[in-house]
Amino acid sequence: MKEFPIDHMNARIRYHDFPGEETPILFIHGLGCASSLDYPQVASMPHLAGHRRILIDLLGAGYSDKPDHFGYSLNDHVDYLEAFVRFLDVDRFIVYGHSMGGAIAISLAARCGKQLKGVILSEANLDSGGGYYSKKIASYGEEEYVAGGHAEMIRENKGSPNENWTASLLVSSPEAVYKESICLVEGQNPSWRQLLYSLEAPKTYIFGEKSLPDPDVETLKKEQIHLEIVEGAGHAMAWDNPKGLAAAIKRGIDRIMG
Repeated sequence: MKEFPIDHMNARIRYHDFPGEETPILFIHGLGCASSLDYPQVASMPHLAGHRRILIDLLGAGYSDKPDHFGYSLNDHVDYLEAFVRFLDVDRFIVYGHSMGGAIAISLAARCGKQLKGVILSEANLDSGGGYYSKKIASYGEEEYVAGGHAEMIRENKGSPNENWTASLLVSSPEAVYKESICLVEGQNPSWRQLLYSLEAPKTYIFGEKSLPDPDVETLKKEQIHLEIVEGAGHAMAWDNPKGLAAAIKRGIDRIMG
């Protein structure tokens, strides 16, 4: 893995950087997840093999550092990711974000200029209110969650269909997961949805087939956002159908590149 130092934090994020001559894709993972766990299989599919694929673990997750003094709001993550994009020194890139990572990707995209060629999201948080797990986590007090709630979440999901999520949650900072959950439930102004609609770059939104029906299918269509559906997959589409997700991302890229 490679490292990027966040000097003012005395911390480092770590990431896979798979080579390719085509437009780089920056992968941003969801709550309690890690790109180093979720996306190697997706990134290795032939559909994406020609692209440079950058799989980043956010602070507090995966192999990246977990500083106690970091705020762990979604915009705190965006701040260092913006610096990371400058560090990469690429003239163009595509950002992909899943769930919470989608909200972060939208906010990052809003800060980027013409080097951003497109945004691809899979079941991203667009509004306040959170999802099933973020709402459950946010229902705790912070001290309560850190002291025992995090371990309880791991116990509840061990041996379940969410086993892979449990593996990454196990190495996630409880403080990070809690503060990120609060952000997802509280939302922001302007909302991630409003920011997404305002972006000039081409946009693709991916649903898992098992997550349908969803009212956002028609809502996003009306906003001229291209939609893709991954067959046989639910929210955890990187695990349910990695080949299908890679193909959906590739179709989104094809539309972006014209």
